[in-house]
Amino acid sequence: MRARRQLRADRLAFAGRPLRTGALGVLAVCPLVLAGVLAGPDGAGTTVGTTAHAAAAPGPSVRLTADTELDAEALYFVSYDGLVNNNSFQKNGLLTHQGHQYAAWYTEDRTAVVARRAVGERTWRTVRLPHKLKADDSHNVISMGVSRADGRLHLVMDSHSDGFFSVTSRAGLLGDPTAHDWNADAFGPVTTTLGGLTLTSRFTYPQFIATPEGNLQLSYRSGVSGNGVNALAEYDAATGRWTALGAWSGASGTYTSAHGTSSTRNMYLHGIDYDSRGTLHAFYTWRERDASVMCAPGGLSNHDTGYVRSTDRGRTWKDAEGRVVGTTGGRDTVDVGDTSAVADHLGPDHGLMNQEHQATDSSGTPHALISYVPGRFTQCVRDYVADRVAYARPFHLHREADGKWKKTEIGVPLASSQRAKLAFDRYDNAYAVLPYGRIVGASKASDWTDWKTLYDGTGSGGRGAFGEVVIDETRLARDGVLSVLYQERSSGTTPSPIHVADFALPQ
Repeated sequence: MRARRQLRADRLAFAGRPLRTGALGVLAVCPLVLAGVLAGPDGAGTTVGTTAHAAAAPGPSVRLTADTELDAEALYFVSYDGLVNNNSFQKNGLLTHQGHQYAAWYTEDRTAVVARRAVGERTWRTVRLPHKLKADDSHNVISMGVSRADGRLHLVMDSHSDGFFSVTSRAGLLGDPTAHDWNADAFGPVTTTLGGLTLTSRFTYPQFIATPEGNLQLSYRSGVSGNGVNALAEYDAATGRWTALGAWSGASGTYTSAHGTSSTRNMYLHGIDYDSRGTLHAFYTWRERDASVMCAPGGLSNHDTGYVRSTDRGRTWKDAEGRVVGTTGGRDTVDVGDTSAVADHLGPDHGLMNQEHQATDSSGTPHALISYVPGRFTQCVRDYVADRVAYARPFHLHREADGKWKKTEIGVPLASSQRAKLAFDRYDNAYAVLPYGRIVGASKASDWTDWKTLYDGTGSGGRGAFGEVVIDETRLARDGVLSVLYQERSSGTTPSPIHVADFALPQ
């Protein structure tokens, strides 16, 4: 194992640059990495540290400041074209609270691990939880959430259309991290309920949502692919109890394409997030169960990008114009027939990917990333993996001041069947973290049309991040640092290192 560890320590996987080994075996960034040349929004090289003109807001830029290794031997297997430690719908696999950053993953022997560090430090302290991954299924991610009002860390994990596992920390652990020991005793037992609440036997896609009041909500799917509903549960820190709020999306209704008809589906979320003003936003796509709606059986039955929002903590859902289109726990849910909620119409023949990503800018404007195969390449995706690798392009979608939705092709080939992440800096410049650790950006001044490559993390010889990555949305809002959790590419089931790379954005 030491030999393998040393072998992996001879390179910086994300940047494709050499590493040196620091104290306690923590990998430190070679200074040459930090003295590189960055691409500005116009594509020209600018030296690190160059300041923007004082009269104008700076355009997008990134500067790698650190790359730390969480685990030299993280669990590795590929299923559904993804890794269980890095999946787009994993909210949150990496988060920051009260000056400390937290990460969760499965290590080589399948044990669930949670770690923390003080922000800015290179040393992570790990806690092994009493749970081992039950199946080689990349859906079975670990998701974390913080209930700010009582300082608890919540984790839900290891489920794909079946039962889940959860564990919660002691009160105050995250509220005052330096006053509490970071060890296994800080966590309660692993259970198969949500604090005693039984939700569903067909559970998938846990996403914790911190509410403005300091409580916590959990979004999840009940059901299976092509026949499921999105639902919410809510945690009250004052009582320490979870309550099921119910489903807010529907599976029924009729959808007809040029090829056939489907009567059952599920909604896939691009995310579900509160903005700084307390509005809850959700972009989504629909997946039909009946394959007859597709031009070829090897495609994806995903279609359309929808958008809804809630101003009453997820109880009532409205389209972008403010029309009520569904209620949580009621008979009228958000359904495929709610066409006013569609932000971008697209049929099921273009390999539209589900569960990409979303974010809001400082004004509360909703933005989303979507990706598919444009019609100029083919009007019929026959093998969604091969065709997406060959032809898929990412697109940026946002709502303009006049109420219209604007879609801009980013122009950088995905070269992957997988998904990207979206983030904003303090100047509302947008950043898309594409598969393999590539970062592209666009300026608000251009209305997010001048997308350019800012960083290429594929590494020398094609080494580097496997594909999808996880970003720390909470740290970005706190100090303008884009933290990216990624796992090195491996083969078969050979474990590989998992890292957190930190990028400074314009301040």
